[in-house]
Amino acid sequence: MGETPAALPRFETLEAAPGWTAVDFISDLHLSEQTPRTFECWAHYLRGTPASAVIILGDLFEVWVGDDARHAGFEARCAAVLAEAAARRAVTFTCGNRDFLVGDAMLAECGVRALPDPAVLVAFGRRFLLSHGDALCLADHDYQVFRALVRGAPWQRDFLARPLEERQQLARQMRDHSEQRKHGMAVQDWVDIDQPTALRWMRAARTPVLIHGHTHRPAHESLAPGYAREVLSDWDCEGAHGAPRAEVLRLTPDGALTRLPIVHA
Repeated sequence: MGETPAALPRFETLEAAPGWTAVDFISDLHLSEQTPRTFECWAHYLRGTPASAVIILGDLFEVWVGDDARHAGFEARCAAVLAEAAARRAVTFTCGNRDFLVGDAMLAECGVRALPDPAVLVAFGRRFLLSHGDALCLADHDYQVFRALVRGAPWQRDFLARPLEERQQLARQMRDHSEQRKHGMAVQDWVDIDQPTALRWMRAARTPVLIHGHTHRPAHESLAPGYAREVLSDWDCEGAHGAPRAEVLRLTPDGALTRLPIVHA
């Protein structure tokens, strides 16, 4: 007998406001003090985008160790950029696998709306399923066990009770372990989303298009007749790993989804 499919998640709905003229989707910027050019590119983009709404689908930060980090240093600069952007347009945020500890205090102070994973966007007469994407990478069994642990209230309560400096050190160790594991894998071996599960979600949510990040492999792909996915690009403007890249997926009132490179000197 085959395995029983996991229960479907809850799909919260985000309704586009009547006056919205465009919606931008970004993810996987992995902002840190070690990526100053990527930070500047992101800040320049947020200040100038003509979109009425920006939806951030996870891993905005390379690591986030708790909202008390937002008061100083690099984290404070990021919070200031978010607050400036949210004063001009709607900004929503979905947690990723690197910044799942971004909490209500940080988002409320910046004027950013928290968006659960997954969620349904209803805009311009269309429905879109939105996710960071890591919850759908079911073949990465070790990661799914880790994800269930760190997304749980007991682990988060215990971690956040530690001093800030200790949390920052632990986060560096976790990040280094993740990078070592990734570098030991060939690109073709990186885990992708489980397409049957993605299709179950899409059919249940009545969303013919899934938009997600996480895999760092931007693409438009048909999953089944009438169902497609848009995979968001990661951002890296440092130039250390080839040509700089930064891309936005923009939804316009005609229903078109367009990939736009972001250029900032």
